[in-house]
Amino acid sequence: MKAGAAAADASTAASTEMGRAIGDYLQHVGVERGLAANTLQAYRRDLLRYGRFLSGIPVAAPGDVTRHHVSAFAQALSDGGDGGSALGLRSAARTIVAVRGLHKFWALEGLTEADPAADVHPPMAGRRLPKAISVDDVARILEAAGSDSAPGLRDTAMLEFLYSTGARISEAVGLDVDDLVLSRSEDDGPSLVRLFGKGSKERLVPIGSYAVRALESYLVRGRGSLAAKGRGTPALFLNTRGGRISRQSAWSILKVAADKAGVAADVSPHTLRHSFATHLLEGGADVRVVQELLGHASVTTTQVYTLVTAETLREVYAAAHPRALG
Repeated sequence: MKAGAAAADASTAASTEMGRAIGDYLQHVGVERGLAANTLQAYRRDLLRYGRFLSGIPVAAPGDVTRHHVSAFAQALSDGGDGGSALGLRSAARTIVAVRGLHKFWALEGLTEADPAADVHPPMAGRRLPKAISVDDVARILEAAGSDSAPGLRDTAMLEFLYSTGARISEAVGLDVDDLVLSRSEDDGPSLVRLFGKGSKERLVPIGSYAVRALESYLVRGRGSLAAKGRGTPALFLNTRGGRISRQSAWSILKVAADKAGVAADVSPHTLRHSFATHLLEGGADVRVVQELLGHASVTTTQVYTLVTAETLREVYAAAHPRALG
C-alpha cells in the first residue's frame, strides 16, 4: 500500500467508532508503554488491517466483536482471506499479539464487557536459533578491519565496540562521544558506555580492553579529521563527510572486513551481537547478566542463546565420545 493510500485509510478508520477505539489504544501504547517508533508503527499497521477486516464483515463497534471474528481474522492472516498479503508465522503471531492487547485494553477501560481475544492464541513459530560465528572468526574479522587512515581507525573501533558490548547497530550509530566513559587506569574502574535500547531504555555496559584501545586510537588520531569535514556533531562514529554514520554503512564496513578475513558465513552487525551473547554463555556467564548486557526486557528472550551452547555441546559430544554414535 502506498503512503498516500495508507494515510487515507487511517483517516477513514479514525472517523468510525471502531477506528477511534483503535486510535485510543495506539495512543495508550505509544505514551504509557513508551514503545519504540518502529514497534508502534507495526502495531498501527497491524491494527488498521484488523479494523478493515471488521468493517468488511461488518462489525461497527468494539462491543460487537466476538471470539469467532478474532479467530476468522487469525485465519485470514495466514491465507490472505481478508484481501491482504498472507503472512508468515512470525508476522501473523505479532499481529495477533497486537489484537489481543487491543481487546484487553478495551475490556479494562470498560469499552467492552468481555475480551473476545483472550482465548485466541498467536500461531507458534519454530524457535529460530540466533546465528553466531566462532571466536576465531570474530578475531579474524577484527584483525582484518580498518587501517591507519581516519576511516580505517573508525572501522576498527566500531567493530571492536560492537563485539565487546553486544550493542545493537542502531544503538552504536546513535552514540555520542559523551556516552563513553573510558578509564585511564585500573584504579579508575571499568570503561563503560551508556546505551539507549528499545523504548529508549538506558543501560550501562562495560567495554573490553581491546575495544577501549581501538576507541582511544580513533578518538585521538581519526575522529578529528573526519569531524573537520562536517558542521559539528556529537556523534561518536562519523562518516567521511563528518556526519553520523548510518546503519547501512556500518553493515558494509563489516561485510568488507569479513570478506578480507575470508569468513564465509553471512555476517551482519547483529551477528556480532549474537556472537557476543553466545561466547559469554559458553565462557560461564550467568544468563541474567547476559540479559542485562543485551538490554532484553525478559530473560526468556536471552535463554534462546542457551540453546545454541547446548547444541554445541551435543555436537562436541557426538564427535568426541567413543560410544556416542553407533
